Amino acid sequence: MTDERWTGSSKPYIESGHGDAWGKEAAGQGRKGTQRILRAESVPAPHTVAEALDLKAGEPVIRRDRLILLDDEPVELAHSYWPAPIAGGTALAETGRIRGGAVSLLAELGYTPGTVNEEVQTRPPTKEEAEALQLADNREWVLTLTRTISTPNGHPYEVSVMVSPGRIGRLHYSMKVD
Repeated sequence: MTDERWTGSSKPYIESGHGDAWGKEAAGQGRKGTQRILRAESVPAPHTVAEALDLKAGEPVIRRDRLILLDDEPVELAHSYWPAPIAGGTALAETGRIRGGAVSLLAELGYTPGTVNEEVQTRPPTKEEAEALQLADNREWVLTLTRTISTPNGHPYEVSVMVSPGRIGRLHYSMKVD
């Protein structure tokens, strides 16, 4: 991910039918992209997640945490949240892999993207993040990308917070204006 020529796209990560988008993206660079599911559980919605999902703080959400690996090295810690009425009782609430991926399962449940908002920021890592990402020292900051996905009618149904070592170098965004 530090190679300046590596330009990815968010599209395969938000539209169904792409399968293992990370594995395919890494393979396109001659690398191996995998992920390890750390946990999936019902938790009270953190304030920022509740706000993004139009929920009251503390309402139950399903949280699914994954460690994203590039050539077996951790490059991202990803936390995805869905309202419990959407994800509870589905594979999203379990620690196993999801056939076709979470995006395809959500599409089967009737949740497809209409609007995607992403916010990028840097900050010091939490202890959990520093350990999971194997940061060399506690002065290395992390880059966070928070993505909120809403249906075409504007109902938010997913918030993902992706945390990467600041050393990944840069993000590149390209948008088409209609």
